[in-house]
Amino acid sequence: MKEFEIKTRVQAYEHTSQLPPLYAQLLEEARSALSSSYAPYSKFHVGAAVRMKNGKTLKGANQENAAYPICLCAERVALGNALTELPHGQVIAMAITVQNDHHEVSAPAAPCGSCRQAILEQEIKQNAPIKLILQGSIGKIYVINSAKEMLPLGFDGSYL
Repeated sequence: MKEFEIKTRVQAYEHTSQLPPLYAQLLEEARSALSSSYAPYSKFHVGAAVRMKNGKTLKGANQENAAYPICLCAERVALGNALTELPHGQVIAMAITVQNDHHEVSAPAAPCGSCRQAILEQEIKQNAPIKLILQGSIGKIYVINSAKEMLPLGFDGSYL
């Protein structure tokens, strides 16, 4: 048997004022997307914003359904909006933030597994990483260099 370790590098910032301006602006766009969230069951709102290489920003918000498995995550809505608007565009960064109607979320909110896979697929398609900027409703901000770092043993088309 051979054992190996997989590590993820995370840059942690205490406040948005410490972020590069592009990331701070993108996080603010994600926060503004929260107003489009539809979360009547969980009361957990997610906003996402993607920045394209051409400078355009597109947003998404989670859309719940009483049949939870068919809900739409904000990250995939934003990615879908971006790739519908600019089908050959390159996503350079995605910011994700949350709001819970029951309590403040002080830990950065990471994408679910399905969203990690979708973001990873886009990285593969465009042959370039997507920077991820994550924050709860308050607190620290994490910046991760790519979805691949969040899903290091990801499934891709090479297996098919």
